[in-house]
Amino acid sequence: MENIIGTWALLRTEAVDANGKPTSVAPFGGTKFIGRVVFTKEGRMSAAITDAREQIPEGETREYSCYAGAYTIEKETLITTVDACSDPARMGTKQIRTVSFEKDLMVLQPPLRSYGNKPAELRTLWWKKISDI
Repeated sequence: MENIIGTWALLRTEAVDANGKPTSVAPFGGTKFIGRVVFTKEGRMSAAITDAREQIPEGETREYSCYAGAYTIEKETLITTVDACSDPARMGTKQIRTVSFEKDLMVLQPPLRSYGNKPAELRTLWWKKISDI
């Protein structure tokens, strides 16, 4: 998994509910988002994603998430021990992501969970490497 080292830009997001049905609102605004994740050879990572839509529809909130920490990879599982984050509830936790590759894209998938006041969903995020650091 040495090819994970570098800077990646978020290209696409999808989410399905607990029954596998696509959610009505895609993560981070659907197609208008800004996302970057950086993995260093020293074992540190930092990720930030935000909904970049100019206007947020009534009833929705702008989604934003960032966290950083030491990471390890065990088979196809990325484990980050969080030591900096936007959500205090994540501090000191282990963030688990399934990691795979589709051609030149890295695919990260956190476990099924609730985000804010939304019902539980399974998210998939596709990333393209933009720099080897």
